[in-house]
Amino acid sequence: MPVVLSLLRIKNLALVEELEWQIGPGFVAVTGETGAGKSIVIGALQLLLGERADKSLIRTGADLCTVEAVFTGRDLQTFNPELGEAGIEPSEDDLIIKRSFSVAGGTRQFINGSPTTLSILKKLGDELVDLHGPHDHQSLLSPETQLSLLDSFAGADEQLDEYRKHYRQLQTLVLQHSALNTAETAREQELDLLRHQISEIQSANLLANEEEELENRYQLASNSKRLIELASAIANKLSEADDAVLSQLAETQRLLRELEKIDSSIAQFSSAHAAAVVELSEISRAVSSYAEKLDLDPEELAALEERVSLFETLKRKYGGSIAEVIAFGQRAAERMRKIEGRDVELERLAKEIENVRTQMNRAGEALRKLRVKAAPKLSEHIRRNLRDLGFRQSEFEAKLAALDEPRPNGFDTVELMFSPNPGEPLKPLRSIASSGEISRLMLAIKSALAAHDAIPLLVFDEIDTNVGGEIANAVGAKMQTLARDHQVICITHLPQVAATASSHFVVTKEVTRGRTFSNLREVTGKGRHEEIARMLGAKSESALKLAASLLKKSV
Repeated sequence: MPVVLSLLRIKNLALVEELEWQIGPGFVAVTGETGAGKSIVIGALQLLLGERADKSLIRTGADLCTVEAVFTGRDLQTFNPELGEAGIEPSEDDLIIKRSFSVAGGTRQFINGSPTTLSILKKLGDELVDLHGPHDHQSLLSPETQLSLLDSFAGADEQLDEYRKHYRQLQTLVLQHSALNTAETAREQELDLLRHQISEIQSANLLANEEEELENRYQLASNSKRLIELASAIANKLSEADDAVLSQLAETQRLLRELEKIDSSIAQFSSAHAAAVVELSEISRAVSSYAEKLDLDPEELAALEERVSLFETLKRKYGGSIAEVIAFGQRAAERMRKIEGRDVELERLAKEIENVRTQMNRAGEALRKLRVKAAPKLSEHIRRNLRDLGFRQSEFEAKLAALDEPRPNGFDTVELMFSPNPGEPLKPLRSIASSGEISRLMLAIKSALAAHDAIPLLVFDEIDTNVGGEIANAVGAKMQTLARDHQVICITHLPQVAATASSHFVVTKEVTRGRTFSNLREVTGKGRHEEIARMLGAKSESALKLAASLLKKSV
């Protein structure tokens, strides 16, 4: 299902206090008296496309302006990978864009409810809407887009993908070759450093799990003297001193036995006391044994200190842990192998570069042939459309030129060239000053490329400047043609154009309680006849009949 703008909400923008515009597919005409506020619709869309937010546009008396658009259609899912990369919720059948800005100067933008940056909003807007008029939002002026449109017209997408694949491969290989092909002095200096690093790490005979065990052993060894002192003191207090605890407990045990002979009920106390004596005796023997094992060995302590110092030195140079030091040594060894095998590797890369370059050149030439064949056909299509739109003696050319060096999109660049009048040289589109000319020119280009242009919504803002008569009928016909493949919104003063639309909305302005309000309403039936008649200059019977004739002709 094609993507369409189904809803536009505007709140506190210029003369609009609150507006909710439900829009259908096809060709949508917007008309109204001069100054009624038709440009506010364009302003709202420009804000949603990432244009600068001017706080002077906020309606007088309001603190916050909000614009919101809802796009619908199954084809929205093609944007989901791009949205996912930006951390934005994916679309199913709806894509919601919202932007607000305040009198204080703050601005916020959201896509599918997720906060986003202005650059992401602008990028998405470029893919959703093409806006043409006095303040253009024109993707067609970009050379990259012009080349992309020519490729679409030529059906060259497959060949372009093939070329880009080889181009990316070639860039990667060239970078690898360049990185390896360093100056000889720098190469030898790096090799010397690598050899030193590898030797230093390998001579340490490191084990990944050794660090923790060594730390524990060093902690014990460095404190062994104090540990012996403490363990000996405990053993002395328990059993070795004249007033040792166990000696005193022997006396209390004798007394308990005497007491038990007189009163057998305290036998349990005697048993508990005996068990305690046994426990303390065990502790005394264990502590004595522990102290004997902690015999201080100065040589062992010195060796441990040296090992710990080595570990700290290596970690300071190569990583925060021994595991990282080992990994650094492995990387250094791999790098040294590559440098030492540099000549072999350079030869291999050079052969691969030539092979990939050959494939890229073959793909680039195939792409160029398609472009060369399509460019004159595209030019002729656009020239015919321009004649229909009043440029009867204009010239147009999609001019291909060869690039000095291959680029990501091939060996060629294209420039769309235009001359509106006889005797004037062809000039690039971006050099054309007249917005009236460029708007109709864009309509001619869009009509020629309608089936190939992926941008779903085309907006034309008063492209009928200085146009009338049969040319106006032609503009309406072109709009109808575009609406077969796109949703088209056109703000127009021409009744011939408005009459061809599939739906028609009128902007009106009214003053209530001393405040001016702009409103937007759809006109159908009699109301539409009357609006077309107004655009013809009167609401007389003859104007109404002419309006009916125009509407009937456009069906």
